[in-house]
Amino acid sequence: MKIAVSGKGGVGKSTIAAAVALTLAKRGQKILALDMDPDANLAAALGIPKNVEIRPISSEIKLIEQRTGVEVGEYGKVFKLNPEVSDIAEKFGVEYNGVSLVVLGASNKGGGGCACPENTFVKSLVADLVLYKNESLVMDMEAGIEHLGRGTAMGVDCMVIAVEPGQRSIDCAYSVMKMGGEIGLGKFVFIGNKITSKEDEEYIKNSMPGQKISAFMPYAQNIREADRDGVSVLDAFDARQTKIIENLIAEIEK
Repeated sequence: MKIAVSGKGGVGKSTIAAAVALTLAKRGQKILALDMDPDANLAAALGIPKNVEIRPISSEIKLIEQRTGVEVGEYGKVFKLNPEVSDIAEKFGVEYNGVSLVVLGASNKGGGGCACPENTFVKSLVADLVLYKNESLVMDMEAGIEHLGRGTAMGVDCMVIAVEPGQRSIDCAYSVMKMGGEIGLGKFVFIGNKITSKEDEEYIKNSMPGQKISAFMPYAQNIREADRDGVSVLDAFDARQTKIIENLIAEIEK
């Protein structure tokens, strides 16, 4: 199963992605988690200690140059469009709590969508993980919709869209659906996050007529404290929150 978690920035994608990955890992599945957000919060949500070294793929300049056949920054030169990436997850993945995490990292300069060696390498890596690896994959997507314009979510089995009670979040969810459909994604599952009241739930339902909201995750202090205390979101969850994630996964697997 290949799962992508998307939504507006700040909606809680990393929390949802980590909870799903950790829950699947507890079931005995081999889970690969991919942090595609330049803000890179998935490691903390998984409970990985700060002293554990995580090497973002985008910072491995020498490797990228070796695999693409051109120096980074030398624009206009011919480079390999299909560089070798099949060993990257094994070499750079950090395993913790039963989940192997790979962090893409942020671009070091503007023009993040350029047809350059760095982005070609990253896109090839994502395609390899989605299309050819046997592990279950949970992707914490870049905020917003830019990643869909680059087609980096193409081939996933399910797109989980996190929404919060606010119009910008709703608008982003519809944009994700539209662009996801344009690259061939057929399954979308919605989770309402940061819910403080029944009114919040009704707002999301009324703002997305015809769309099933599979779960509502309450805004809770224990989730904030998990980040402060350096523990995984799943370890911080109470029984209700754990059940919400289990119900979400049941919808994903239908």
